[in-house]
Amino acid sequence: MMVYTEGDKASNHKPKIECPESVKKGEKFELRVYVEGHPNKVEHSIRWIETYFYEDGRDFNPVMLCKSTFSEFVNPDIKVEAKLENGGKIVALAYCNKHGLWSEEKEIKVE
Repeated sequence: MMVYTEGDKASNHKPKIECPESVKKGEKFELRVYVEGHPNKVEHSIRWIETYFYEDGRDFNPVMLCKSTFSEFVNPDIKVEAKLENGGKIVALAYCNKHGLWSEEKEIKVE
């Protein structure tokens, strides 16, 4: 599977992950994943975003945190409340119907 992380189209295709760098164990925090500056047209739009968590010390990874699908009438932007027991890596995938699958990841610590 080809997943893009860089290139001349990355700035408006690669998902952005907003969350704290560290959180308290078991406490809720806001996680936002979005694609910025992308056209929303029938022939060219971000169709979905999936967000996964690779938990440190877990035998089977990843676990899915959320998935949203979008029409050309909405901006690809997700906000959810999450809570974690261990640190790890958040990975977001965004699919553009014209330019394929794009990925971003962010480490998060749990205190």
